[in-house]
Amino acid sequence: MSPTDKKIYIAFYDDSDANALLDLHLRNGELFQKYSPTFSNDYYTLEAKRKYISNSIKQREEDKQYSFGIFLKDGDKLIGEVSLSRISRGALQRGLIGYSLDKQYNGRGLTTEAVTLAVDFAFNELKLHRIDAGVMLSNLGSMRVLEKAGFHKEGIEQKGVKINGQWEDHQIFAIISDNN
Repeated sequence: MSPTDKKIYIAFYDDSDANALLDLHLRNGELFQKYSPTFSNDYYTLEAKRKYISNSIKQREEDKQYSFGIFLKDGDKLIGEVSLSRISRGALQRGLIGYSLDKQYNGRGLTTEAVTLAVDFAFNELKLHRIDAGVMLSNLGSMRVLEKAGFHKEGIEQKGVKINGQWEDHQIFAIISDNN
């Protein structure tokens, strides 16, 4: 699929995205919480989104994390998020990818498009060698996204992340650059 065939684009957040980010999280709170660590009490506030965006800019400037909004090309609507975090340099040259998409857009291949765009950025712009991902064993849709984006399964991380108060096993996936 060429870039012109894509229905979405990814872009770094700026201050003007805070309201749209809050709206995305409010509309999808139940779905996102199902696969996420417990959110703080102020998570669903405009101030929290502003702080998140400000922090994401700082993290990007420090080469620690790259947070993108997923936007529909038609109308520039924010419909999800994708991030590259835990950036390690030196002998590792790797990062961890995470993503979420508005429930009304699931099943259309848009998350796979966003993951592919983020991996391209990681390999071509950041010159990373490897991107890892972890997926709860019950999240078959997310596993399929990674497989379609070229990731391969590596094994099970036992009780690696606390999700909603429970330590959850995760299927570990990775994709490796041929060029870096």
